[in-house]
Amino acid sequence: MNLNRPVFHGTTVLLVRRGNHTAIAGDGQVTIGDTVIKQSARKIRRIYNDRILVGFAGATADAFALFSRLEAKLEQFQGNLSRATVELAQEWRTDRALRHLEAFLLATDGKSTYLLSGDGDVIEPDDGMLAVGSGGTYALAAARALLRHTKMSAKEIALSALKIASEICIFTNSEIIVEEL
Repeated sequence: MNLNRPVFHGTTVLLVRRGNHTAIAGDGQVTIGDTVIKQSARKIRRIYNDRILVGFAGATADAFALFSRLEAKLEQFQGNLSRATVELAQEWRTDRALRHLEAFLLATDGKSTYLLSGDGDVIEPDDGMLAVGSGGTYALAAARALLRHTKMSAKEIALSALKIASEICIFTNSEIIVEEL
């Protein structure tokens, strides 16, 4: 890491699937170093005719570039999320310019759920839950507990788990946006 370059923190994005419902929640905080520079960032998007939900952690411009490429892959493969994510991850890892992008993507069509990284990872979770960002482990732990011990909906779990993460992680705030499929 370049010590002269400011470090961006402040992303927590959580994806929860329960039954036939999937929700992605993201907080709104963005920080540089120890300073909050934005409290209402939107880290979740609907793409491909609102049929795919994506969330990101990392550099915002990089994430938008990847959203655009993922949507192009979805068009190319007629909405096949599995194929589109594998192709994007492969391109991301091997393309000279793309491999310098610093972001993680979560993507779901409500049936399949994936985490993509610039290292070529395409991970489908065993339990239908994924989290990325500085408060991701806190949010994921809270979501797993809520899923196991409550009858809350996917949306309610995502919101509650992110609120819990915001109480623990100094880079996560309680300005939470939740989208559901």
